[in-house]
Amino acid sequence: MKKPVRTKTPPPEEKVRLPGKERGGVQSIARAFGIAEEIARNREGIGLAELSKRVGLHNSTTFHLVKTMVQLGYVSQLADSRKYRIGRRMFTLAAGALDEIELVSVATPILEKLTRETGEYSHFAIRSGEQIVVVAKTAGTGIFQMVDRTGAVRPTHATALGKVLLAALSPSQLERYLETCELRKFTAKTIVEKDALVREVEEVRRKGLAFDDGEFDPEARCVAVPVRDFTGRVAGAIGMSGPMWRLSLQALQEKSKYVREAAVELSAQLGFQPEQELAGSIA
Repeated sequence: MKKPVRTKTPPPEEKVRLPGKERGGVQSIARAFGIAEEIARNREGIGLAELSKRVGLHNSTTFHLVKTMVQLGYVSQLADSRKYRIGRRMFTLAAGALDEIELVSVATPILEKLTRETGEYSHFAIRSGEQIVVVAKTAGTGIFQMVDRTGAVRPTHATALGKVLLAALSPSQLERYLETCELRKFTAKTIVEKDALVREVEEVRRKGLAFDDGEFDPEARCVAVPVRDFTGRVAGAIGMSGPMWRLSLQALQEKSKYVREAAVELSAQLGFQPEQELAGSIA
């Protein structure tokens, strides 16, 4: 006489709270996105056991999926705690969808940090036609305050921010700019000769930073550095400004390291990977 066949209880991984094949989707992809979303909710990281519990999967199923995501760079694992966090490639995808408002929200905390480190006015600008637009800023901590407002339009040739963005142009784009743009003289130091501006831009491209020594505002100095996005393209420029009586050329040089660090941090937030860039240059 045959023994009755017992029906086994489905393993825990079958209880996943995500759409599967039966609903027209691919179950493994649905599970992977569910895992990514749960990891994203835990900024300090989440362990395998807790992650499995949250998404309703067996530990082994979660492990194999998240291991693949780590290998692809969409998830990272902390060396000490072994917890999982969102990886750089996920930020790369997100950066591709950033609009101007989101860009400002990402840049502002970094500008605030830069101002705390330097005590000076910090700003982030993007190119708009033949000019630049300051899309985010933070005020300095001293008595002197810059009057720039968010949305302020400034000339490219007379500002450090603008020079950085000019240095990101191709030779043909730069030539077209020089043919169509009026190089207006704002102060005695403004560069208005085309050949001189080309040399200045080449120097900025080579060094990876630009200076403005009273060229737009006769009483202010500025240093700026390029910010890159996930494609390696220069997405904007981050800079620091201050009054000449407080910000000597030596002080400007010394504080430029903080601007470079801020640019690296903001570029990373936009998904840029350092190996994409030729060291010390703007291209």
